[in-house]
Amino acid sequence: MLTAPRQATVPNDGLIRYRGLFNQERLLVTSPKALSEVLVTHSYDFQKPSSLTWSIGRILGIGLVIAEGNEHKIQRKNLNPAFAFRHVKDLYPVFWEKGVEGMHAIAEVVRAGLEARKSGRDEEEGGDDGTVVLELGNWASRTTLDIIGVAGMGRDFGSIKDPTNELSQTYQKLFRPSRSAQILALIGLFLPPWLVGMLPVKRNGDVRAAAAYIRSVCRDMIREKRERLLANGKTSSDDVDILSVAIESGGFTEENLVDQMMTFLAAGHETTSTSLQWAVYMLCLFPEVQAKLRAEVRANLPRPESGKAITALDIDRLPYLAAVCNEVLRYYSPVPMTIRETVTDTTVTGVRVPRGTRVIVSAWATNKDVLLWGPDATKFNPDRWLAGADGGNGNGSGNFKGNPNSGGATSNYAFLTFLHGPRSCIGQGFAKAEFACVLASWIGRFEFSLKNREEYDEGNMVIKGGITARPAKGLWVKVREVDGW
Repeated sequence: MLTAPRQATVPNDGLIRYRGLFNQERLLVTSPKALSEVLVTHSYDFQKPSSLTWSIGRILGIGLVIAEGNEHKIQRKNLNPAFAFRHVKDLYPVFWEKGVEGMHAIAEVVRAGLEARKSGRDEEEGGDDGTVVLELGNWASRTTLDIIGVAGMGRDFGSIKDPTNELSQTYQKLFRPSRSAQILALIGLFLPPWLVGMLPVKRNGDVRAAAAYIRSVCRDMIREKRERLLANGKTSSDDVDILSVAIESGGFTEENLVDQMMTFLAAGHETTSTSLQWAVYMLCLFPEVQAKLRAEVRANLPRPESGKAITALDIDRLPYLAAVCNEVLRYYSPVPMTIRETVTDTTVTGVRVPRGTRVIVSAWATNKDVLLWGPDATKFNPDRWLAGADGGNGNGSGNFKGNPNSGGATSNYAFLTFLHGPRSCIGQGFAKAEFACVLASWIGRFEFSLKNREEYDEGNMVIKGGITARPAKGLWVKVREVDGW
């Protein structure tokens, strides 16, 4: 994949033609005009390649992420009410409550680790500075899985309390980067997807077993929810989850609903979990940003022990929290790129693009394009999202100005984390609210630093991923509980 500096230095009029693996032709879309045509005005000319549809579909089912054409339009129309802001704002207390539950669970582990070290029972790294080393990716995944369970389906999976939870373990196995998954993806370039799926390799067996288990969980939840709704005659005031809204739309069969729940369970918790890992990572690299964010959270949100629920207004009045979240999503989009394939002869900015051409929309490139974001595009700078900021380097010396609501970028298409148009992420508001609530609950209580700064330096860190991109070896950090909140 082309990096941001390379994209900015290769002369182009919105399209860069290059050769991928085994000399396969690729078309990278770079300019706002080209992106608007691919993502909005002619979006249904560009569909997911069959190999990608198969690899994701056998895990997620044919839900909103995979569906194409009229089927996608119908599914999105029926699901839109569940993700409207008027509905998402009612879920903020759920996001906060689960974030706090995860925070308390982490605090218990930290205290136990310190006590064990003090008594000589444990020689775990951490030193005498009150820190305990934890792999935070696991905590992020378990927390977001519980959130999507409660907010999406009205069921608490209990992943935070029970690290051996079968559903949590199943998802970690599915999404853990592995060499066998990479090899199958490579083979898929040459063999039909159905044939790749029949190969007698462990990865295929693991995926089939995991998908069957998750489908059974989703089917049971759907049937339970239907029975409860029928018993009540309508959704009760407590039923604010996505599944209740989807059932009441009347637009889905049971198997359709299973596919949608498979999609939201996987995509909904995996992407936000990845964003949380990148957020903590960047806050470790920039301790001054971490300290400033902690101060804002502590000054404006209630102590978790108070038991007081928070509302959308409580979170939305924290400008620096929003700025940090937006900058993390810009700097390390959880999904680095999207691949499309033309299903008909078409054009992009007047250039003929024949059927079957692979088209790349890269968030990791466009989100850091200096032509769209200014000279500090490749620098982590939350200040670019604040009113009054200059959009440059955050200290008043930049010369790139714009609307702080867009981070100072010159176009809405400069920010591709959630894409745009009819195939944009339907859960954008849900994900951003969940991200902000959990990060606030964690950063208010803990101080994070990297276990090994050299290994996790941006130039040295190995990044791997399937659906999302994250640190290949997990995110190992030193965690210290901070008093006073």
